[in-house]
Amino acid sequence: MRDPRSLYELNPDVIVPAGLPLVAGLTGYADAGGAVAQTTEYLLSTLDSTVVASFEADELLDYRARRPIILFEGDHLTDYTPPRLSLDLAVDELGQQFLLLTGFEPDYQWQRFSSAVLDLIERLEVSSTTWINSIPMPVPHTRPVGVTVSGNRSELIEAMSIWRPTTQVPANVLHLVEFRLQGLDHPTTGFVLLIPHYLSDAEYPSAAITALEAISAATGRIFPTDALREQGRDFIARIDEQVSENAELAKLVGTLEQRHDSYMEGTTLRSPLTDEDGELPSADEIAAELEKFLAFRRANDDDTPRGR
Repeated sequence: MRDPRSLYELNPDVIVPAGLPLVAGLTGYADAGGAVAQTTEYLLSTLDSTVVASFEADELLDYRARRPIILFEGDHLTDYTPPRLSLDLAVDELGQQFLLLTGFEPDYQWQRFSSAVLDLIERLEVSSTTWINSIPMPVPHTRPVGVTVSGNRSELIEAMSIWRPTTQVPANVLHLVEFRLQGLDHPTTGFVLLIPHYLSDAEYPSAAITALEAISAATGRIFPTDALREQGRDFIARIDEQVSENAELAKLVGTLEQRHDSYMEGTTLRSPLTDEDGELPSADEIAAELEKFLAFRRANDDDTPRGR
């Protein structure tokens, strides 16, 4: 394997204090509810930050699979934004510093990239690593967004993880980083947000709010969320209105609520996703109602919640 350090370039003008926590969120294979994209964009746009290290996109990205956007105006090209994967030094609402790894999830060289991240963690004497991810699940939007917590910080797992399955899942590159950090006994936490499946393609503000709250619990950093909470209230109000006009979807949401509440009350259900017999809701039922829901959104485009 080639030298992992050649994958990134350090900014010589930035001095990073030792002992800062690292927060990471990369967009790629799955980002249900736009949780990772919303959270990282919100942090970069609302907090002061400075680039510490930039990763080489040409080494890591499949441009034909995830083509960057270029702006065409009338008869000429006016703007191009290259893909970005970087480590930033950011400052929270109280003036506390932390490190923030954001951008695209690498398509190539996962072993080398994870080694580069571990090298930066060692070089910068990072105190802890926290990362976020999100997946679609048959849970209701009328309940708080739940999380599954992984890593080696038992206090966070015990306090926050509502679903602890034993299963095989398609990996994110940050899973590999977490796995390797655990072997080094580095304090590591992964938060997987459980997003209502019928909202997985929308930008769901509640997902970003839950992500920020989870990051705060893990790092002690405080983030402004007023704008997101206002967006979230508007989004939920519009979803509730649409659900109330669709009897079948309302029935499905009601069923999900019952299963969720029973699980949270400590019944023998194995997860909030299953019924008393351990069965998931019918895939055909979910797919049919989701298709009706999406068709309703397209037909009522002016009223569609955008999450922003």
